[in-house]
Amino acid sequence: MKILAALTLLSIQALAFAQAPTAAPPAAAGSALARVEQSGVLRVCTPGDYKPFSFQHAPGEFEGIDVDLMQTLATALKAKPQYIKTTWANLLPDFVAGKCDIAAGGISVSLERQKQAYFSIPYMINGKTPLTRCENVSRFQTVEAIDQPSVRVIANPGGSNERFAKTRLSHAKLTMHPDNLTIFDELIKGQADVFVTEAAEAIVQSKAHPELCAVNPDKPLQYAEMAYLLPQGDDVFKQFVDQWLHLAQASGEYAQIRTKWLGQ
Repeated sequence: MKILAALTLLSIQALAFAQAPTAAPPAAAGSALARVEQSGVLRVCTPGDYKPFSFQHAPGEFEGIDVDLMQTLATALKAKPQYIKTTWANLLPDFVAGKCDIAAGGISVSLERQKQAYFSIPYMINGKTPLTRCENVSRFQTVEAIDQPSVRVIANPGGSNERFAKTRLSHAKLTMHPDNLTIFDELIKGQADVFVTEAAEAIVQSKAHPELCAVNPDKPLQYAEMAYLLPQGDDVFKQFVDQWLHLAQASGEYAQIRTKWLGQ
């Protein structure tokens, strides 16, 4: 009888243990996921000068596709986004220095950046597209037509636009313009002939400036993908961000945000 009672007691204890709710295991201690969950703050590095992805319209206030998406990511992490202003030239150094947990704002996937950071899964295909005064659209249909000594190309420093201009448009007369917000004024005033940027920006700026036209944005000059920068070696955080982005795309949330900023 004592043996039977002992076995019964063990069975009851095992059943109770099996039915008891188990706490979710904590995120890996060395991951940004754990740091964000503990602090309640998602630090986001962004240049904030790239419509429609991220644009600083007032000190500390940003808007755009990536800003809306970072808000949904922060919500999924039970945190609030904190935007850390950077520049395209300093984006990677600031990120590698640990100033933020993620970088966003229209970042093109590149092998050079991949050497120092992880990328999330891509969320947009967005190739290089010429932006020019509308009367010049027929002139700048191809890379070969733009890459001429008589063509005045303008570019902003520190990102893929500069790399494209210097590698693919090396015969054109190149001017580096440090302010991405006023580069479009240079085209309007006739100080430059063409600016090659991502299709999404070319479309948005052509809507904002009727004098400017995006040249064949549906057939870009060079294939490109947009993604988010993540800490190199942090597989836990990358898996979380990738899954969040996958679910945002599958649920239609991403499509709603994209339509809000780019239209149908």
